[in-house]
Amino acid sequence: MSSNSFGKLFTVTTFGESHGPAIGCVIDGCPPGLAISEEEFRQDLDRRATGKSRHTSQRREADEVEILSGVYEGKTTGTPMALLIRNTDQRSKDYGDIASTFRPGHADYTYWQKYGIRDPRGGGRSSARETTMRVAAAVVAKKWLAERHGVRVRGYLAQLGDMAPAGFDWDAVERNPFFWPCEGQVPELEKAMDALRKSGDSVGARVTVVAEGVPPGWGEPVYGKLDGDLAAALMSINAVKGVEIGDGFAAVAQRGSEHRDEMHLDGFTSNHAGGILGGISTGQAVVASIALKPTSSILIPGRSINLAGEPVDVVTKGRHDPCVGIRATPIAEAMMALVLMDHALRHRAQCGDVGVVAPRIP
Repeated sequence: MSSNSFGKLFTVTTFGESHGPAIGCVIDGCPPGLAISEEEFRQDLDRRATGKSRHTSQRREADEVEILSGVYEGKTTGTPMALLIRNTDQRSKDYGDIASTFRPGHADYTYWQKYGIRDPRGGGRSSARETTMRVAAAVVAKKWLAERHGVRVRGYLAQLGDMAPAGFDWDAVERNPFFWPCEGQVPELEKAMDALRKSGDSVGARVTVVAEGVPPGWGEPVYGKLDGDLAAALMSINAVKGVEIGDGFAAVAQRGSEHRDEMHLDGFTSNHAGGILGGISTGQAVVASIALKPTSSILIPGRSINLAGEPVDVVTKGRHDPCVGIRATPIAEAMMALVLMDHALRHRAQCGDVGVVAPRIP
């Protein structure tokens, strides 16, 4: 299986399956001298983890990171960093009934057609378990971006089914299990999720991620566009079916006089472009959103076929999320951070001696 690596100068390669002995990643290209310890991975891995509330899968993994290489006396050495997390809470027997059946809406059929073999235990390589290592790698990227450039990456759940935030408060995002920016609506969300779980169905979601402090100039104008790489990275997340940069598809109904972000020496008047013009950062906040489909692992029977080509009804048992978007915020943040660090290093390599070009909008 190819294409398990991404990034050019800051390259991350992930490996492992949902129900294998371990998952891991290799980070190549991290600059030397960054202080990092295993304890620093805990917060973001806990934010992504299942089993933290009744509204997500009840799989409970320890998610303890082992740093196998690339760090000496608490600092990165510039050599490849290998991170490992051992799986501790697999229940492979939950998937025995679907070993010879293709679950509708999953990658079972496409994996079988491509490789002629598949790991049915939790989806194998196509499981969201793989995103744990993206979040782990992004702990390194987030810290480097913050220390070297003052960049802060954070996200929130911007829509759950047909519900949207009635207000916005960044502080509220980390105080509830939904990453929801309006604390007063949390009881309503919990009621809706309880009803959804009892019905055996699932629902989609929208997550928005914002990077503040990104300087102007990151990105490349044609094939290495910052927004193009962001779109590819965000689309690589499980269950993502749409990506928007800035206003995204809302731009279809806007006028040019409305959408263009006018500028003056005191700053931009708006940010419809999401902080990127011509594939290059403007110095404004970089804003992207993802649309996540409702999971197909549900208790409601669905029609499919088995390996013998016979029609079957599929009911997916096990521990699943009624809405995968609830814990997708840290994953979207991770992909944003990894792309930004890669582009920061690429910019430094080619244009690091350009310096500040006047006029510069704050």
